Amino acid sequence: MSLSPPLRVVQWATGAVGRYSLRSVITRPEFELAGVLVYDPDKVGQDAGALVGLPEAGVTCTDDVEEILATKADCVLHMPLPASYFGGERPSDVETICALLATGKNVITTTGFVYPKCHGTGAVERLEAACRAGGSSLHGTGVNPGFMSDLLPLTLTGLSSRVDHIYVRESSDFRGHTSRQIVVDLFGFTRSAKEYVAAVRPFRAFQRSLFAESVQFVADNLGVTLDEVEESDEFELASEEFEIAAGPVRAGTVCASRWMFSGLVRGRPFMTVECVYKADADRVKRWADPGFSVHIEGVPQLMLTVDEISHGLAAAAAHAVNSVAALCAAPPGIRTALDLPLATGRGTVRLS
Repeated sequence: MSLSPPLRVVQWATGAVGRYSLRSVITRPEFELAGVLVYDPDKVGQDAGALVGLPEAGVTCTDDVEEILATKADCVLHMPLPASYFGGERPSDVETICALLATGKNVITTTGFVYPKCHGTGAVERLEAACRAGGSSLHGTGVNPGFMSDLLPLTLTGLSSRVDHIYVRESSDFRGHTSRQIVVDLFGFTRSAKEYVAAVRPFRAFQRSLFAESVQFVADNLGVTLDEVEESDEFELASEEFEIAAGPVRAGTVCASRWMFSGLVRGRPFMTVECVYKADADRVKRWADPGFSVHIEGVPQLMLTVDEISHGLAAAAAHAVNSVAALCAAPPGIRTALDLPLATGRGTVRLS
């Protein structure tokens, strides 16, 4: 019996999530690293293995998009910061993903797209056309969205005879997160209240788009028609100065935020997603402690809690990497979490 050749995989971006993903691609025998796209000039020319503390992988990091588009590969793990973060400096995520799909590469992205229908018929038509042109597939995934606020609630409703309300809560601690791009620029921690309100606008639009996908995905798959998805957010200011991995948080600056996304039917919430982000959970007592919680109100009442995910970014990367084989085997087109086999038990198993 002949073994299947390894799947050729491109790693697109090597930030906080991308580094975990890249390490998995290099170390797992079912994959062959085909290319690495980086944005940091200091990473250009480096060997991919050395970038993540591994022996040389024989693949040099590049910032040349055209080179990556021309590279033969089965799948691209697309894990940059959202294009909206950069304003007009970069092509939109839809443009980039369509370009990759049209070259025949399957794409797994952590920039959203767990349910592209929410981006409108125009975006869906462009993505589907790119899939047809390349004979390729697109899958959006992650931890939240991608699992906790969409796949997991749907799974739990399989135990329900009646569903009245679905409530999902995420609380994340960023004290050990070293990326200032994410902690400061994206989430707005360490900024004054005035700076935060101005700087968080692009992030607010991205967050709303992201979690509206989850809420709409769950509702549609349960046969519920939502009237709208409502969003609200608030923030907390630090009462004293403290240090986190991304730098000092001074008194009077933003140290936490809470976001609410509710899918409404006749003015009442059918599904609510609460996201709490804290610069340091030990210093910020307001709102929920770190972890995930899913409540299904109905018959029966169900509640599932995950007290902590020690490395949430590693989990997001793993969920994407574990989906590669299934996506490459799937028919061309947009593939949601329900279209692929559940990505479990595909990583390295250690028994000692």
